[in-house]
Amino acid sequence: MNKLLPFKSGLLATILFFSHSGYATDVLENTPVEGSLFEEAEGSVINEAEGSIIEKAEGSIFEEIVVTAEFRDVNLLDTGNSISVVDSETIHRRGAQHLEQVLNLVPNVNFSSGASRGRFFQIRGIGERSQFIEPVNPSVGILIDGIDFSGIGGAATALDVQQIEIFRGPQGTLFGANALAGLIDMRSNDPSESFEGNFETSFAEYETRTVSGVISGPVTDNLGYRLAVQQHKSDGYVENDFLNRDDTNNIDEQTIRGKLHWQANEELEIKFTGFYLDADNGYDSFSLDNNRHTLSDQPGHDRQESTAFAVESTWKGAEQFDVVSQISYAESNLEYSYDEDWTFTDICSGQPCDGWAYSSFDNYLRDRETKTVDLRLVSKDQGLLFNDTTDWVLGVYYRDQEESLLREYTFNPGDFVSDFDTKNYAIYGRLGSQLTDNLRLISGLRLEYRNADYWDSDGVNNDKGERLWGGRLGLEYHITDNTMVYGLVARGYKAGGVNSDPSLAVSSRSFDMEYMWNFEAGIKGDWLDGTLQTQLALFYQKRRKLQVKQSLVEPISGNDCPCSFTDFIDNAEKGANYGTELEFTWLASDIMQFYGSLGLLRATFKDFESFSHVEADPVNGIAKDLDGREQAHAPSYQFAVGVELALAHNLTAGLELEGKESFYLSPRHNAKTNRYELVNARLNYRLADWELSLWGRNLADRDVIVRGFGSFGNDPRNFYATEPYYQYGEPRIVGGTVKYRF
Repeated sequence: MNKLLPFKSGLLATILFFSHSGYATDVLENTPVEGSLFEEAEGSVINEAEGSIIEKAEGSIFEEIVVTAEFRDVNLLDTGNSISVVDSETIHRRGAQHLEQVLNLVPNVNFSSGASRGRFFQIRGIGERSQFIEPVNPSVGILIDGIDFSGIGGAATALDVQQIEIFRGPQGTLFGANALAGLIDMRSNDPSESFEGNFETSFAEYETRTVSGVISGPVTDNLGYRLAVQQHKSDGYVENDFLNRDDTNNIDEQTIRGKLHWQANEELEIKFTGFYLDADNGYDSFSLDNNRHTLSDQPGHDRQESTAFAVESTWKGAEQFDVVSQISYAESNLEYSYDEDWTFTDICSGQPCDGWAYSSFDNYLRDRETKTVDLRLVSKDQGLLFNDTTDWVLGVYYRDQEESLLREYTFNPGDFVSDFDTKNYAIYGRLGSQLTDNLRLISGLRLEYRNADYWDSDGVNNDKGERLWGGRLGLEYHITDNTMVYGLVARGYKAGGVNSDPSLAVSSRSFDMEYMWNFEAGIKGDWLDGTLQTQLALFYQKRRKLQVKQSLVEPISGNDCPCSFTDFIDNAEKGANYGTELEFTWLASDIMQFYGSLGLLRATFKDFESFSHVEADPVNGIAKDLDGREQAHAPSYQFAVGVELALAHNLTAGLELEGKESFYLSPRHNAKTNRYELVNARLNYRLADWELSLWGRNLADRDVIVRGFGSFGNDPRNFYATEPYYQYGEPRIVGGTVKYRF
């Protein structure tokens, strides 16, 4: 089957085919091609690992990268949108086990931890950073094989992932209320036409070990399957000195993916997807001394068990259009807990602070069930409108999510429980009009109604319905066959919500919908006789009614420390996010490839208006005025550059440098991350069906801050004086991987 599949992209679009080893292979004789990393193979190359054919764009040595999260599969360079694609080779090259370990390669994309994994993501400075008792409406949508996992990014493990598509800017037409900032779409590999599989094992420092296996192939002529299983474990990068343990911040994750593709008849294709995740991770990250040595006597957990499936069908029986339906279901049980005092009861015994120390434990048990139905009509050539110049898509969408919470907290006289149920109904459409041979107009509109019902045991009850709309208008002009410029205006939106703390005034419990206008222009194409491929985008985003999370910080009676917090979300009047994004891949020679990305960002609050009873001091029980301040998790720059070299016949090497400027960790305090630059390297050797890789991340062993607080004190030894506290990400880690394909 000569079918185009999007398996390779590198950073922007991987221009070489490395066969997961960094060198080309003769597709007819299965022998290496001497002196070159690239082979044309009559206009296509074969991915031996997956058994698929990948066609190249006509007139280019680059492989054609197909974006699948749009309404139609489309070439990356033919989309007037800022999109990055991270492929399976890039994931393999970095030894990545989770989405968070590849995001630094993508311009203006960030993540927040505060858990064992990065759970929340930010695009162009927009996105949530945490969740405790309050319900959250995500700003960044996350789809895993078409299943909605927005807001619980811990599920984004990298087992057998074909590619990750990251859409920057509002996706109001495509995904609606949960994609104000953008969308992350992860796609795993599909069943292969012939029987194949692989077995892989990795070992690294901190007792890190991974075992995975994949089998794929046909059951009958019209039924194919794929099954992937992985177990990933690590002791983590923290030592608990009080308990004398080095595994209180451990990783223990099992992932299972399964697919069945059934060609029922010539007109009907049905695809079944199953997903299971069992993560039993520890959470013991914060230290009173701001290092990787903790003193907790009750280490926490970051657990998630998710079971999900999706069914996608395509019916081609009509002459004018295809009927595409997608149904998904996901059930997730999450437990998030931590030792709130980060220490042990007797830490002050015999010291001046004797009698000051407190002890508490906080545990959040959250159950979430999400059901979605998406039905759309996609035009064929026979169904084009306006003298056969305009293709079209028309669809309806339904999403039902139920989330319940049980909080067990030392200082609560009884358990806190809440229910948060939301229903979204939408109708959407898009037109693609070919105005001239080189000029195309894209227009889209989505109308959505959302009803949210919240109840909790503290007496807060809120039922809110909202009418929302978003869309896009863009022009795409092809200067040449391989170069396109585009401009667009898009409107995205995010639903309003409720503040769950009962101490807030009734008038302050709800907050309004946020919306944003995105103005963008860009250019994509091939240069230097097809050896250089680039994407460049300039954007300006006007945010209105920004939803901003803050805290009222109040001293407990009889104590000078700011120990009691009232979290709330408020609307700032205006904000502006603007910048530049660049991605490139350059074939410098037959044995050398360079790639890289650069994101420049300026994100500020404007005309901040807070609650009528809230003034401007974050220490004495009142919120902070944010007018003119930079938004959180919005570094002014981030970059990544890399090189791949063929050192010998079957030996390749790679070197990467990535970095970020410092940025605010929250709008409610002044704590910032450190600026950092990280060095990563890889050495890869392949012989027949065996592959051996040695890899290292953060080789200079830089401290990277992934979460932090700056508005309270938690150390009784200095009588709870206010100071910043930080969670550090991955230190230097070196490992090896052995893979066998059959």
